[in-house]
Amino acid sequence: MRICVVGPTYPYRGGIAHYTALLVRHLREAGHWTQLYSFTRQYPRWLFPGKTDKDTSTVPLKVDCEYVLDPVNPITWWRLYRKVRADAPDLLLLQWWVPYWTPCLTMISRWIKRNTNIRIVFICHNVMPHDGGGMLDRRLVTTVLHRGDAFIVHSEQDRHHLHALLPHAAVMKAQIPTYVELAEQSLPASASDLRRRLGLPEDRPTLLFFGFVRPYKGLEYLLQALPLINERLKVHLLVVGEFWSSPEFYQRYAREFGVEQAITFVNRYVPNEELKQYFDLADVVVLPYISATQSAVVQLAFGFGKPVITTRVGGLHEVIQDGVTGLIVPPQDEVALANAVIRFYRDGLAASMTMHVRQNCRDEGASWQALVHTIEETQRRLATQRAT
Repeated sequence: MRICVVGPTYPYRGGIAHYTALLVRHLREAGHWTQLYSFTRQYPRWLFPGKTDKDTSTVPLKVDCEYVLDPVNPITWWRLYRKVRADAPDLLLLQWWVPYWTPCLTMISRWIKRNTNIRIVFICHNVMPHDGGGMLDRRLVTTVLHRGDAFIVHSEQDRHHLHALLPHAAVMKAQIPTYVELAEQSLPASASDLRRRLGLPEDRPTLLFFGFVRPYKGLEYLLQALPLINERLKVHLLVVGEFWSSPEFYQRYAREFGVEQAITFVNRYVPNEELKQYFDLADVVVLPYISATQSAVVQLAFGFGKPVITTRVGGLHEVIQDGVTGLIVPPQDEVALANAVIRFYRDGLAASMTMHVRQNCRDEGASWQALVHTIEETQRRLATQRAT
């Protein structure tokens, strides 16, 4: 099969960039001719809330690609369309996650549909944005996605969102694969050395909140839960990830609840080679999301063999087996979150959950091959429709 993929990859950072690189790598390993087109830039600087959108890893996750697309330069949209048309792939895989991409992907998909027989498949990381969902967002999402011939989503919530917007859409669901390869790529390093550098207590279990710190991730509920946990069990919380707003909001929370001495903030993007030592420090990863469809942080944690305590939002409960590979609690409920952490330690769940997480990483359904099979099946269905 001939496939063109459009999406972020190195030197851009973050979960979708890693996803793109691993997807293309596994499509090629499966024998498919795969051309990746990426961005000459993603966002104008004034639109990006972080420090930089570039990956600073010395051991980056890279695949061969051609950098063509600038989302604010229509000339590059036409250039990308011409390249895809010349490639004549069976499928064009367009990745979708926020309405910012509506203008460029709308025009590219319009030219493809008008002038070629190439089938367009949208891989929807989020059908609707985490912090949106209003009428304008729905209009923008519908404007671009209605040109898709088929869709791949990673949660039932996104399947429902998509069918609400496009009732007759052909939708396939596939689990986000586990990021074992990032774990294998991390350089061996001593977690005990990192503990000393960060000044973490030696005698307390460590909880890890990992990833970009954004409002929908609900960190404040974990801060509210911390004093309830420490009434029963003394733990230390390690918050690792770049803040996309002022960290002072969360620091005030910590002071208000009297737990500032039980928290260490690491306000930075962690490069690939340093990931292992941060996850090795932790007994469990805690993700108190208020809203989500899925989270690559869960699959990253699983890749490092760590169980996850999270909330029943979006599709998180679809990949975490409650009581087996992690614990699920209601969102925005600091008491339930505190009780789950206490249960994790009181019942000695770390060893058994870690074993099941590692078994889950070897499961076919959690593999990149499973996602490749979903893409292959999508192409077969589209080819059958065309033949009939």
